[in-house]
Amino acid sequence: MTVDVQVPTAVGLLSAAAAAGATVVLSGHVQPDADALGSTLALAEGLRRCGARVVATFPEPFVLPQSLRWLPGADRLVHPGTVPADADLFVSLDAASPGRLGALAGLLESAGRSIVVDHHASNPGFGDVPVVDPHAAATVVLVADLLEGLGVDLDGQLATCLYAGLAADTGSFRFGNTDPGTHELAARLLRTGIDHAAISQRLFDTAPFGWLGLLSAVTGRAVLEPDVGAGLVLTWSTAAEAREHGLAPDQLEALVDVVRATAEADVAAVLKGADDGSWVVSMRSRGATDVARVAMALGGGGHRAAAGYSSRLDREGTIAQLRAELAR
Repeated sequence: MTVDVQVPTAVGLLSAAAAAGATVVLSGHVQPDADALGSTLALAEGLRRCGARVVATFPEPFVLPQSLRWLPGADRLVHPGTVPADADLFVSLDAASPGRLGALAGLLESAGRSIVVDHHASNPGFGDVPVVDPHAAATVVLVADLLEGLGVDLDGQLATCLYAGLAADTGSFRFGNTDPGTHELAARLLRTGIDHAAISQRLFDTAPFGWLGLLSAVTGRAVLEPDVGAGLVLTWSTAAEAREHGLAPDQLEALVDVVRATAEADVAAVLKGADDGSWVVSMRSRGATDVARVAMALGGGGHRAAAGYSSRLDREGTIAQLRAELAR
């Protein structure tokens, strides 16, 4: 998509809302990751310091992953059912499409104005003021720009939220979306005195013992299909299986980053089954395949190297559909 980064316009709207003590609702996408949540919490705190009345939330299911509950300000998130529909300003963060906002997507119409802050290449452009840059390594990069425009000084609380999102979406600065600006922002955040090692340990290197059993089961059923597209490695799990190992279903999110290490496949895919029978497919590419194109063709979105979508087909039907699209 075309880059549409209206940072000055967005800063003007946010500044005016804060000066007026207006109500600003902020939301990340459904089942928020570190970038969505870090972006929401950092901007929420910044706006509070400017005088805005802030309501920060995310769509149902309103359950925070264990790995993110420690982020500063997470305890101030409110249930989406309590959010006022007539807010003065609504800010969507890290949602590639209105559908990723669940029932909160209605705020795009019912709120006085709306700002969309996002970095997904598949974002079609929505909301009154799009702050959308697919070249940004993470949505927290754009939030850092907004905070700077608002005159909010970075401190340990804000930097922790921003660094969590930056580290997560760059794979600890290993992914191809890492550029000089990424490291420059990281350096700014580190200068506040945050404990980056502790943040990374909580994000990437801490899991219940049951994770090992789940990992064994899921990797044990992985299949390699070198003739599908540029090569596909595929496996699956379900929320029920996660619970059998004493884990919350959100623990399934990390599986694709294990499977992606397969050298013989350009695309890694993990199917994650929900209790209602639907599947969420997470994909990663080693570079030859644009998985955002695949995801968009199947109703989802994302980036060239990392994307996903949802399927109402059964497991075999979902796999067959994925194989067919990768073969195009």
